[in-house]
Amino acid sequence: MKAKLLMILTCGSIFYGCTKSNFTTKPKLEFGSASSTVLTQGQIITFTLDFTDKEGDIQDSLWVQKISRTCPTTPGVQFVSKNAIPNFTATPNLKGKMEIRFVYNANVSGIQSIVGCTNRNDTSIFKFWMKDRAQNRSDTVSSPEIVLIR
Repeated sequence: MKAKLLMILTCGSIFYGCTKSNFTTKPKLEFGSASSTVLTQGQIITFTLDFTDKEGDIQDSLWVQKISRTCPTTPGVQFVSKNAIPNFTATPNLKGKMEIRFVYNANVSGIQSIVGCTNRNDTSIFKFWMKDRAQNRSDTVSSPEIVLIR
């Protein structure tokens, strides 16, 4: 009986010791959700992103890129924006959620406006990546297709 218990504890210790930590020096970003996949003019969309970072120093930048699949050559429809991440006390093994909001074809104080195609509905995707204070860049994550109704 002691041998079986020792064997189980040894196997469990080896398995536990070999598991990989979810926290890495390079920030990890995962797409969480979009509040809607179809927007009408004046509607606000909220993207939720999940992140982890070993050092907790993600207070640099969140980049967002809008890519139009419908009218990629129309001026102003596509963009890349750099968004500051607010300063906060860095804690090791930081895990959390962040939200970024856009309003479709309207002016709302404090929210960046996006535009679509001028003469038809626009289908776009949004890409996100972040950089921490040590200049480590996360992987890029993408939203599902977002339809902007003209």
